[in-house]
Amino acid sequence: MLAVTAAAFTEPTGYQLSNVPRPVVTETTDVVIKVHAASVNPVDVKLASGAFKLALPERFPLKIGYDCAGIVTEVGSDVKSIRVGDEVWSRLPEVGKGSWAEYVKCSETYVSRKPGSLSFAEAASLPLAALTAMQALGKYKGSLAGKTVFVPAGLGGTGAFACQLAKNVFQAGKVITTVSTAKVDKIEQLLGAGVVDSIIDYTKEDPLRVIPRGSVDFMLDTMGQAMVYLSLMVPATSTIVSISTTPSGAQFQNASFLKRPDQPRVPLFARSYLDTIDLVRKVRAWRWGVNYTYMFLEADAKELDALKGYVEDGKIHPVIGSSTDLNNIEKVREVCQQVYEGKGGVGKAVFTVSSEFEPGD
Repeated sequence: MLAVTAAAFTEPTGYQLSNVPRPVVTETTDVVIKVHAASVNPVDVKLASGAFKLALPERFPLKIGYDCAGIVTEVGSDVKSIRVGDEVWSRLPEVGKGSWAEYVKCSETYVSRKPGSLSFAEAASLPLAALTAMQALGKYKGSLAGKTVFVPAGLGGTGAFACQLAKNVFQAGKVITTVSTAKVDKIEQLLGAGVVDSIIDYTKEDPLRVIPRGSVDFMLDTMGQAMVYLSLMVPATSTIVSISTTPSGAQFQNASFLKRPDQPRVPLFARSYLDTIDLVRKVRAWRWGVNYTYMFLEADAKELDALKGYVEDGKIHPVIGSSTDLNNIEKVREVCQQVYEGKGGVGKAVFTVSSEFEPGD
């Protein structure tokens, strides 16, 4: 089958189109999916570049990608909730990653029927980023109803979903975001009327000067700037959740992408270093009366079902910035390089999958 792979740790310029074995059911809980679309997340390109190679040894050629949507072609004997022919979506677990391919396989635990209102491409754009936003917002202690939420980079992959969820699901009273000049007019068009209450053009204005001190109840740090905005947070009750700084050593060791049969261990010196950096951030936040935490996503079918409900209720919708066929490896590399460099695309990049090889290859 066709798959995008890396022969060694590399930037996206080194990605290849490969013909690799097609997955088949080997466990009673396995689900095999014919992929119709997959999407790109920063973690995909970071892992492929070897960002976590000290703790996460890989086999090559390396399969890439966690998000996908497609049609079930085969299931194990104990699978109950999914049937052959179902249209599904998934945030694949570490042992099943490789969504940039014609077929994937994972446990039933990670597979859910996709929202019927979404195309495969739209569905593939949501799982990792939207679930990350949903879980992060859920970490606020208490209700966000009527509160002020700050999401920098509101048209980024995770930010676009966080803004929608904050307003439409968590009922935030005020949602603030930052974008560049060219994107200011796109906020309402792409996220919906009334989702964002305050748009800051960060090329012209400093959020630290625009947002009143002590006025933000929750911040989702999508840019690694958690410590920069501490003065904006409400003392004693506010929360910052970061997905862009670094985890503690314990969080790293317990992260979902380390849950593999070979049970990789983060070296002690790396855990100690990460613990120290995390403690420093927590202490700095504590001095401002802010609860700070880093967060890794924990995804499964139940979380996808909850997200599906929000989609079907019209409370969240996809934001796709670019799309290309998986066969177009030059375009795939270009799109992934943009994500790798963090250079300001809009929403999610999606790959559609059309077969070049025969199904049995």
